[in-house]
Amino acid sequence: MNKKKRVIAYLHSHWDREWYREFEIFRLRLLRVFDNILDMLNNGNIPSFYFDGQVCALLDYLKLRPEKEGLVRQLISERKLFIGPFYTLVDEFLTDGICFRKNLEIGLKIARDFGCQNFIGYFADTFGHSQNIPEILLEYGIDKAIVWRGVPDKLPSEFIFCGVPTVNLVRGYFMDIFSSNKTIEEKAEFLKDNLDKIAKKSSDTLLLPIGADHLGIPADISEQIEEINDVLEDYYIELSSPFEYFDLVKFKTKYNEELRDNSATFILPGCYSTRTKLKQLNTKCSYILDIANKLQYNFGNKYTSAVEYAYKLLLQNQAHDSICGCSTDEVHQENIIRYKKIMQIANTIIEEIRFEQKDNIAISFINEDKYKILEYKQSLYPSTGQITEKEQGFDTALLNDTQRIPVTEDYTSIYTVLKEFNSDGTPSDLDTGNNYLGNSNIRIEITNGQIDLYEGKNVYRNFIEFIRYKDEGDTYNNCPDPEDYGETAKIRSARVIMNGDLRAAIKIDTSFFSITVSLNKKSKLLNFKINWVNLLSNKKWQVRFNLNKSVKETYSEDLNMLIKRKFDPNYDMRKNLPEQKGLEAKTNTAPMQRFVWTNGFGVITKGLCEYEVYKDTLSITLLRSIGIISKPDNKARTTPAGPPIKVPEAQQLGENSAEFSIGFYKIDEWTQRIEEVYPQTIIL
Repeated sequence: MNKKKRVIAYLHSHWDREWYREFEIFRLRLLRVFDNILDMLNNGNIPSFYFDGQVCALLDYLKLRPEKEGLVRQLISERKLFIGPFYTLVDEFLTDGICFRKNLEIGLKIARDFGCQNFIGYFADTFGHSQNIPEILLEYGIDKAIVWRGVPDKLPSEFIFCGVPTVNLVRGYFMDIFSSNKTIEEKAEFLKDNLDKIAKKSSDTLLLPIGADHLGIPADISEQIEEINDVLEDYYIELSSPFEYFDLVKFKTKYNEELRDNSATFILPGCYSTRTKLKQLNTKCSYILDIANKLQYNFGNKYTSAVEYAYKLLLQNQAHDSICGCSTDEVHQENIIRYKKIMQIANTIIEEIRFEQKDNIAISFINEDKYKILEYKQSLYPSTGQITEKEQGFDTALLNDTQRIPVTEDYTSIYTVLKEFNSDGTPSDLDTGNNYLGNSNIRIEITNGQIDLYEGKNVYRNFIEFIRYKDEGDTYNNCPDPEDYGETAKIRSARVIMNGDLRAAIKIDTSFFSITVSLNKKSKLLNFKINWVNLLSNKKWQVRFNLNKSVKETYSEDLNMLIKRKFDPNYDMRKNLPEQKGLEAKTNTAPMQRFVWTNGFGVITKGLCEYEVYKDTLSITLLRSIGIISKPDNKARTTPAGPPIKVPEAQQLGENSAEFSIGFYKIDEWTQRIEEVYPQTIIL
């Protein structure tokens, strides 16, 4: 008889705090699931339980079961219950490096306070994996990881991912066969089929997760495994923990690229353009909360607890089903409320510090000595600078003065002002006319129904187009109509709407919407802002840049670092929709955070998180309107990725906006250009 291969099985439950049901509904389910798990651990029915790599679900549980905290601490100390290292399981491509580190800092602090000392970078269900994640894990002393989606089929189950020993869950984390009504023989047959597939990628020791989304552990799990072991001829299943597995196997194969291969697993790339409003708020909150945190750190850490509370709210929204936009409308309504709370906290901290630090003019964190034009608000009529807007309101100093309350007489004019910093006194280089806007670096011109761009001696004819396509997909995957190559907006007119020394702007009217294009003195960036009322369902809206050269390689921001990607510019998803069940269409789209660059051209966006390459064009998705979480007949993904729940708010009918900036510059200038759009300087 052949020696049986050893299978290390670990019990877990993948816990999305909110998804196809809302947070409070799932939390009540969590009480029933985790009550039972604690009883089984305490009574010795199971050896250990792995709580999904996040502490937030445990905190949600203890909020309603505070009397269980002592037992939880005891089981952790006995290495029967494993928690952390993360606060929540965030999406890796929609979370910047600052937030990802905060996720680890907060999660590790809580997990260690509960007594847990053993940690794995656990990413069982995130939609692909950034190559910059392992570097951050190592910063925090985490030297092992578990992944699933996006791993190329050529890799073994044990490999070294950018310096971190990593295990690929070859058959995924979803293994609920033990909860089914099948016979032991049927379960053994199912397991043999899966273990055979895992064995092809593994050494003589295999790793098997037992559990699924929001699933409890069967009361007779140990007995079932004993009976199945009697039936299995080639494998012996042993209940343990993933930590034991890491101790038993060796890691040899090195892999130093991102994990976004969808030939074997779904990576659900449509999530990066679903519910654009969430992405825009997430980007805004991540940026302004970081500013508030830096400011309060510089002035005595008075707001540390408030900042951590706000980061917890933000990280709850960055959990991968939440920020991805693939949950119910009610879930995302609650996300919006959290984002509003974060903005309230961050802006109040900034304004209170401004009130308390009256003698400070500005605080700058990077590129302090560079020329810049900054925008701020004040109640007094400015003696210098350029006024761009006037509105009525209360002076924020008054609102933050605890010895006064505002009254009607205090309601006054508030001015939005532009001011130069590090100016050399040179006159303005802005030049405007009814069909053009430019300075000494860049110029846009609207002629003959098209938008042309001039940069140095280079001329780009018909450089910018706005396109919308049919979208037959869902919140997880865009699905184009193979016969539809889009409708292009017609350029109707242009006119000057601002003509100052520091900023000028024109408005371009099209058959889709109006676009405000602004340019600052000496800047290399043209800034675009679009506000429109969307009346169309099941559409994908993009801005397309015609670059006159095939796009084969891009650099984009990833966790506040750069990631390089290669593309086949001739690949057309419309011609490659899968026919075989279980496959997901490859796309020429990719996630971005705030920035993408190719062929000497860069785009900086405010919460537009998807770009696409095709031939000599680079496109940014402005909006994707769809109305169902998972469409059963989505031709881009031939099996469901979730429940077919209708989500009309994902159509984003009504008011929408999009902001982005463009320019031609070298890749090593990208941080300077980012700072122009996301200034690290706060006027006090």
